[in-house]
Amino acid sequence: MSTDQNKFQAIISHCKEYGFVFPSSEIYDGLSAVYDYGQYGAELKKNIKDYWWKSMTQLHENIVGLDAAIFMHPTIWKASGHVDNFSDPMIDNKDSNKRYRVDHLLEAFAETLPEAEGNALLAKMDELLKENDFAGLKTLIEDNKIKCTVSGTCNWTEVRQFNLMFSTQLGSVTDEANEIYLRPETAQGIFVNFLNVQKTGRMKVPFGIAQIGKAFRNEIVARQFIFRMREFEQMEMQFFVRPGTQKEWYEKWKEERMQWHLSLGTDPAKYRFKDHAKLAHYADAAVDIEFEFPFGFKELEGIHSRTDFDLKQHQEYSRKKIQYFDTEINQNYVPYVIETSIGLDRMFLQVICNAYEEQDLSTPEKEDSRVLLKLPAKLAPIKLAIFPLTKKDGLPELARELMTSCMPFFHCFYEEKDAIGKRYRRQDAIGTPFCVTIDHQTKEDGTVTIRHRDSMEQERVPLTEVRNIVMNKIM
Repeated sequence: MSTDQNKFQAIISHCKEYGFVFPSSEIYDGLSAVYDYGQYGAELKKNIKDYWWKSMTQLHENIVGLDAAIFMHPTIWKASGHVDNFSDPMIDNKDSNKRYRVDHLLEAFAETLPEAEGNALLAKMDELLKENDFAGLKTLIEDNKIKCTVSGTCNWTEVRQFNLMFSTQLGSVTDEANEIYLRPETAQGIFVNFLNVQKTGRMKVPFGIAQIGKAFRNEIVARQFIFRMREFEQMEMQFFVRPGTQKEWYEKWKEERMQWHLSLGTDPAKYRFKDHAKLAHYADAAVDIEFEFPFGFKELEGIHSRTDFDLKQHQEYSRKKIQYFDTEINQNYVPYVIETSIGLDRMFLQVICNAYEEQDLSTPEKEDSRVLLKLPAKLAPIKLAIFPLTKKDGLPELARELMTSCMPFFHCFYEEKDAIGKRYRRQDAIGTPFCVTIDHQTKEDGTVTIRHRDSMEQERVPLTEVRNIVMNKIM
């Protein structure tokens, strides 16, 4: 399989060194598969959220937002099928007692094989998963002599199902408490609020409800940095349609979501659609948008035609009528649903991986290099860095005036320390698209030097135009 693990390790190191992502609880030796977002990571993450939210709600007059609670009535998860079906095939190594998700174990082994052999192995795995052939999966692991990373042995248990939901107690006295779950997805909060939103918003089918929120899954083997974590954020939209029109809307949302990704300027060759080999119990069609990460093509976003399963299940378990009266056809029905679901943390990783570059700028006279994040300007944590050339002669005062005029509109950064070249390099590393230098000429003619991150080109522009130049690039 084609991967670039060296680049991926460099990206992980870069994220920590420059304040994007830290291992959670690091001073206590960390917590496996849990991460904290640093000062620049939090800004980048928020910008991705805002870009998605605007594209879904502000630019669609028939899609509205929701923010449902993480804790929900436990019967919701019975109705949704998560209590009985939200499981993954697991296998334990008898010598190390380490537990693995079967698909992750096989995927990791496939990455060590030549591409054709790896693809053949994964195709066989998909076939066995589709048939729930656990004995066949164990045989596949044993025939390939796949070893435990801890014990180094192939001494495996039988494959069995393991539920991925975290449970906790609701109530002040443990003995009286009811078991509830941390939500493993945000979608159910939308479904149980369908009527609330539809009636109060006077929404007409087709319409959508969008939500960004935390979800929790007890992944046994969480790996690949923030790609697969136990606590993560989802950006989901459920689009309610008339029964019989779902295939048409499914194709429309496939195309629209791909265009959203391409709007960030990423090379289209880095994306592909991959149809699900095994459909979830609620779906009549499902596809992933995959992105080529340094560790291979992996799922970034899912588009699913969920039929009317969810609303019908909640109607049955709650004993409340969940239907829509369509005045155009004079008929009551339970709407069908098209879902778009993207992991915010995965999107964050995609943006970083796509932006990261190591450039050799050496000349015959001088060795030079830089690490660069070519972040889309609209997503960059800092939009403009402002540098007075020196700490005297009134230059800091002019720089501060520019800072004050720009701060209400976008994030700025001010720095006086070190040579201009070093300051530029630090901003390149965090993806700042523009740097402005205030020098002695600024006092004479009111112009400044603005430097463009990707090309490193510099030009003189009027000080009064700086804000508009940046605004035009980030809108």
